[in-house]
Amino acid sequence: MYVRPAGGNPDRGADAILVALPSARMTPSYVETHRRGELADRAARAAELLRECRLCPRACGVDRSAGELGHCQVGPGAEVASAGPHFGEERPLVGRGGSGTIFLASCNLRCVFCQNYDISQELRGVPASPTELARMMIGLQEMGCHNINFVTPSHQVPAILAALGPAIEAGLRVPLVYNSSGYDSIETLALLRGVFDIYMPDLKTLDPRCAELYLRAADYPEAAKGAVREMHRQVGDLVLDDRAVATRGILLRHLVMPADLAATREALRFVRDEISPQTYVNLMAQWHPAGEAHRFPEIDRPLRRGEYERAVETAAAEGICRLDERPAKLMLVWR
Repeated sequence: MYVRPAGGNPDRGADAILVALPSARMTPSYVETHRRGELADRAARAAELLRECRLCPRACGVDRSAGELGHCQVGPGAEVASAGPHFGEERPLVGRGGSGTIFLASCNLRCVFCQNYDISQELRGVPASPTELARMMIGLQEMGCHNINFVTPSHQVPAILAALGPAIEAGLRVPLVYNSSGYDSIETLALLRGVFDIYMPDLKTLDPRCAELYLRAADYPEAAKGAVREMHRQVGDLVLDDRAVATRGILLRHLVMPADLAATREALRFVRDEISPQTYVNLMAQWHPAGEAHRFPEIDRPLRRGEYERAVETAAAEGICRLDERPAKLMLVWR
């Protein structure tokens, strides 16, 4: 196991993000779920989904509990690529102590442009038992991280739930972040109600043609819309405490792509009309041709400043009023 390099240092002199909702310090929901004895039941039900795997919309149907491998190529246990404090996430997650990221190996999508291609598609991870995963969570909390941020968790939910009980018994008390591609099963998400207080899904595109070509999942738009609705139903809009650190709610990411191939207006209109205009949105400006993007001429180039500016204007026009500030600052250094 290695510690992934942190994504830069926080800008400690910058103004805090606008807190549009009441500040509050909260005890994570999983504490009460565990106290009621429900967490062990959730873990058992999640493990049962592995027998004819339907943890995610792929619904491969293989018996992962017996070692069969489906689309994600991961068995029943946790496979961890890296763990460590991360300062490159959104400011409400980073605060001053960082976000305690645990990068899980593989992914249920096959995005041709993935910027974590080595982790998501080259299966660079090592097995971690429930005890080992629990120790990672406790270790990140002891380092001062504000949350435990599971990156690409959709196909490894049973392993997370199996490790959470021991972590709670060992004193885990920071919120959990479900940092996913948005390609999630509502059946699986239902097991996470009262477990994850913060959801951070991507909403990559609502264009089925784009989803099939670049994500290898034509059903992504409908699956992601259903997942985001369920996530918001569970936790609502993002709530920050008096340190401007997230305690509960949904934080949504949308990567702006060249030539508007991500259909940004359609995605933001969905957020406004079916989720909430108060949804905290990160219009991500970090596009660069990674992974297999070189095979697709239309995306084999950097994002242009004008393309990102139009995305921000679209957000304003569609009534999205809580945008992450960091991408706008990146524009200042673009040529």
